[in-house]
Amino acid sequence: MAGSAYFDAIWSRVPEEAQPHDFAARRGFLLGHTAPGQSVLDLGCGTGEFSAALVEAGASVVAADVSQEALSRARARHPGLDLRQVPETGSLPLADGECDLVWAGAVIERVVDTDGWLSEVRRVLRPGGKLLLTTPWHGRPGTALALLAPGGFEELFDPRSDRVRFYTAGSLRATLEDFRFDEVSIQPAGGWPGWRRWLAAVARRARW
Repeated sequence: MAGSAYFDAIWSRVPEEAQPHDFAARRGFLLGHTAPGQSVLDLGCGTGEFSAALVEAGASVVAADVSQEALSRARARHPGLDLRQVPETGSLPLADGECDLVWAGAVIERVVDTDGWLSEVRRVLRPGGKLLLTTPWHGRPGTALALLAPGGFEELFDPRSDRVRFYTAGSLRATLEDFRFDEVSIQPAGGWPGWRRWLAAVARRARW
């Protein structure tokens, strides 16, 4: 099982009423970097909560996901969104430089072909456009404590999980800079000091 069918199967196990984790905090992060009138790609939109918040804030939004099941739920929850199914790999259905901002909330850790994915993100961003993303944080203190807990290793690295990448602030920064993103800002967020749950990253597409 691969591509859309794989992610459809994952979504089929998610309760219909489920909401994105830490939604209020992540929405605040996203809207804090978005201006009315901007063209935004919500890449990995899921059920469309962030896309709807962007539209309400005055952005022009394309909501995209690889899963038809996720898009069906988004269509039911938020009629009127510009919803598009995208391939797991390959070109996004947008023109070069079409977007002012790409938002990818809890997506990059699920991407197998990170190089191809970031290349496409960079292509659809205008020069100087921004990539905003969140991803689970695997910093030393929290990871060490999690691994020391009974069953911690199995939970963190569950072979049945759809997470295939594990980022520290340093590895995420290096990855983004390798793809000619600059002005990279990465902050641990969620949880509490010493035990943050996720990273919030802002990166600008370099103009060259």
